[in-house]
Amino acid sequence: MPKTFFITTAIYYTNSSPHVGHAYEMVLADVIARYHRLKGDKVFFLTGVDQHGQKVQQSAAKAGIAPAEFVKEITQKFVDLGKKLDVRYDEWAETTSDRHKKVVQGILQRLFDEGQIYKDKQAGYYSVRQEQFLTDKERGPDGQFGPEWGEIEFREEENYYFKLSQHKDWLLAYLNKRSDAVIPDFRQTELRNAVEKLSGDLCISRPKSRLDWGIELPFDKDFVTYVWFDALTNYISFAGYDPNASAVATGLRPVVTDRSSESVRTAHRAVAITDFDVQPQEFRDKWPALQVIGKDILVPAHGIYWLIMLHAIGFPDDQMPQLLVHGWWNLGGAKMSKSAGNIVDPFVLADKYGADALRYYLMSDIATGQDADFSEERFIERYNSDLANNLGNLLNRTLNMVQRYCERRLRKPRESRKLPTDVIDGYKQLVDHYGAATMAVRPDVLIKHCLYLASVFNGFIESQSPWNLAKSSKPEDREFLEDLLYDCAESLRILATLVSPVLPKAAHGIFDQLNWKMELSGKEERFSLADAEWGGLPDVHVVGKPTPLFPRIES
Repeated sequence: MPKTFFITTAIYYTNSSPHVGHAYEMVLADVIARYHRLKGDKVFFLTGVDQHGQKVQQSAAKAGIAPAEFVKEITQKFVDLGKKLDVRYDEWAETTSDRHKKVVQGILQRLFDEGQIYKDKQAGYYSVRQEQFLTDKERGPDGQFGPEWGEIEFREEENYYFKLSQHKDWLLAYLNKRSDAVIPDFRQTELRNAVEKLSGDLCISRPKSRLDWGIELPFDKDFVTYVWFDALTNYISFAGYDPNASAVATGLRPVVTDRSSESVRTAHRAVAITDFDVQPQEFRDKWPALQVIGKDILVPAHGIYWLIMLHAIGFPDDQMPQLLVHGWWNLGGAKMSKSAGNIVDPFVLADKYGADALRYYLMSDIATGQDADFSEERFIERYNSDLANNLGNLLNRTLNMVQRYCERRLRKPRESRKLPTDVIDGYKQLVDHYGAATMAVRPDVLIKHCLYLASVFNGFIESQSPWNLAKSSKPEDREFLEDLLYDCAESLRILATLVSPVLPKAAHGIFDQLNWKMELSGKEERFSLADAEWGGLPDVHVVGKPTPLFPRIES
């Protein structure tokens, strides 16, 4: 039985409302999930929110309401953003849920019992903004801490630490062994360089005396777990992971305490030997995941802390997640950020231009892994040139001509009638590229190939002048006209299928106007890559009435 394709976004911090950067990551993951469903894969798409932490507690206090009430309001805004942009996820993570809390506490207790978590006192400079102690490595050439750290204060505090550094050699070996642990590859190089500099252990708690909005440590009620074992654990806690499942506890792996146990260990070699093997089938059917994250949380959060956490609780190398690292949408060359106040509101854009228009721009004008500058002028320009003038024009002119010249009825060409070579080559190239593994994580390339085929057919119409063929009394001209219009309609059927991950509403609009698969109107299963074979529209098929799908935006 094939495994489920599991994809996650990062979970979004609920200290303020979402901006267009959140929209980009949500839509990117949704496009990849839809792409896999289009190919016939079973998909599990997880996204959600990180509701704990000092910034949330501070923001709630500033608003004069309890943290639980504050995060409920912000959480709803992220839920609304997903609905607004047609993001179809399968599970929504909220870190205040009891389900999540049990998994977090179970993992912490296990690592504490195994001696991988210990208590210690730390004194040093603390970044209030980043909520972490700083070392001399964070100082700039002038010996000062940069403005990115915000307010700095000296603190002395007792906390719990996870033995991160003892896993350094394992992580380096893993990254050297697996060349695609991180996509794109230059991010893996960046991660490896960071791991080589790794030293010290990871503080994983905060005393309740200054932060009580978090999950209580199961072994010390005076502390809450801080960030990492709370937020990062969501990727498995909402996928069915059982923190109490153990190969030792189930008898599938013996406890080896001395050399006299060697014979016992040998006898157990044929059975499960990792804790992952005894996880519930529901979880093993999904994991590992493709995790879509921003470049700012690769190092150290996901690339170091998360991978080492999984290794520490018994995940083997072949069950490590793959990290897809995207760049930033900048504004005027500077990173959008809530703290800087230079954000673009995705709700305003979607209300103004439509969800599909926003999805299209976010997927087409940035290469996955790179940065791009957000521009509303560029947004309008891409929409008008690519959608209104190209794909939308092909749809509208084709259906208008079928209605005018053929009474809305298509006639399927004879086998002997072939498309021009450039059209055939364009179609074959598109389908071949579409099925490639790299296409799944490069929506910009996917769109480029689809629009190329649309432009080829628009050029085909211009060169063959069907309006002149319609005036001819020659039977061969009439036959050629009907062949031409069928081929244009068929290209639209296939293009709608292929663009459906990026433009779900528009794809349904094209199918509706083609009067195709109407019984599945509005449902994602209406689209299947298996149907992207030329010649699907039957003889004498009656198309619907043309309606402008992408009306031009007049700026």
